[in-house]
Amino acid sequence: MASSAASSLRQRARAPTDAELAGIHWLPLLSDGERRLVSGSLQVGNAEPGDRVCRFGAPSTFWFGVIDGLLKMSNVGAEGQQITYTGIPPGAWFGEGTLLKREVYRYNIEALRRSTVAGLPISVFWQLLERSIPFNRFVMTQLNERLGQFIAAREIDRDNSPDARVARSLAALFHPVLYPGVGQLLRITQQELAWLVGLSRQRVNQALVRLQRSGLIGIEYGGVRVIDLAALRGYPGR
Repeated sequence: MASSAASSLRQRARAPTDAELAGIHWLPLLSDGERRLVSGSLQVGNAEPGDRVCRFGAPSTFWFGVIDGLLKMSNVGAEGQQITYTGIPPGAWFGEGTLLKREVYRYNIEALRRSTVAGLPISVFWQLLERSIPFNRFVMTQLNERLGQFIAAREIDRDNSPDARVARSLAALFHPVLYPGVGQLLRITQQELAWLVGLSRQRVNQALVRLQRSGLIGIEYGGVRVIDLAALRGYPGR
């Protein structure tokens, strides 16, 4: 893991619990021997708010997954402004493209709240690629879905409607393939969503109220429930 915060995460790393292993949705795709390899290699650590799990320019050494919490993927633009690509909720695994190219990280991954993060060493990631056809299919699906996600993110960036930005950014966080751990209820505060969308908390609140009135979401204590994901993705419709 990159940076002093990431080094601290690695120093505090521990083996995953049985419950944490049970929550890794791709693990059942593997053979018994491959699952034992993964279980014995995974490292789990707690990231505090503001900790960077990955830092731009650092060598790629782990494939990461979010056990619990919320991360964001971002970068710094040419004029020094922060560009947020996406939020990363529970159940997400990310960084496979960087590992496949054996590149340095070209983004920052930061914890928005206290989060539990798992890391699979790059050597084990490559062993699975060389041994397991199901794992290869899983990674290919990840890459394909991620491409679609980033194309959609570019469309969000061009949209000047705050309500549409909030709607489509929320829809991205409910992606059933990339983020199967979310289900229908995303644990997120309005401030965290504001950080991801790039709007004020007050403006996000107004957008959420409108989306709830439209029957697309339900605002619950500590989170947002999706009611009509297709309409949320296409908001405001044609």
